[in-house]
Amino acid sequence: MAVQKPTSPIKSSTQSFTEIEDIKDDILLMKDFSASVVIGVGAVNFWLLSAEEQSSIIYAYSSLLNSLSFPIQILILSKKMDISSYLEYLESVKSASKDDLMKTRLTSYKEFIKSIVKKNSVLEKKFYFVVPFSPLEIGISGMGSGLKKEYVIARAKTSLYPKRDHLLRLLAKIGLRATVMQKQELTELFYNLYNPSATGRMLAPIDSYTDVVMSNN
Repeated sequence: MAVQKPTSPIKSSTQSFTEIEDIKDDILLMKDFSASVVIGVGAVNFWLLSAEEQSSIIYAYSSLLNSLSFPIQILILSKKMDISSYLEYLESVKSASKDDLMKTRLTSYKEFIKSIVKKNSVLEKKFYFVVPFSPLEIGISGMGSGLKKEYVIARAKTSLYPKRDHLLRLLAKIGLRATVMQKQELTELFYNLYNPSATGRMLAPIDSYTDVVMSNN
């Protein structure tokens, strides 16, 4: 009687379960032909504001949400802050300085920053507003419709861009710095979501890659 050899588990690549189909300009296209625009929003140190300023921001944010006539998603990401570039900057300033006292103070300050990071987790928070587009808006229900994705992207832009611009104006009224994320930023965002690390990773220009960015598991 032949003994059946055990089979190795099937290994699938990241692309097999990633729902992203393509990124064109600032449009994130999913495999079901839904799409979205992602807006990155700068943070505000709320607790350093006066009571009047805090109340003003809360009221303005409430008015923003109540004035929207379309759905949005809000994503908040927290990660450990990478201060290596800041430490390199301090070192370059120290090297360029000819004042011994300044060099001594910069060395002490650099060691102070390093000790704080070692003792406490310094987190960086990032906020994103996602404006979604449903394929039902153009009468299709997914990839099986036979439509080309270029056509869907064009229709998604027509639907999303007015909403994007409206949301940008509302955020500017609150005093929040908002930027529309382009292909490079979106790729880095999802790369770091699928490949988590302590501080994240920046990618080379996306157009310079000749192969898929995500590797097999």
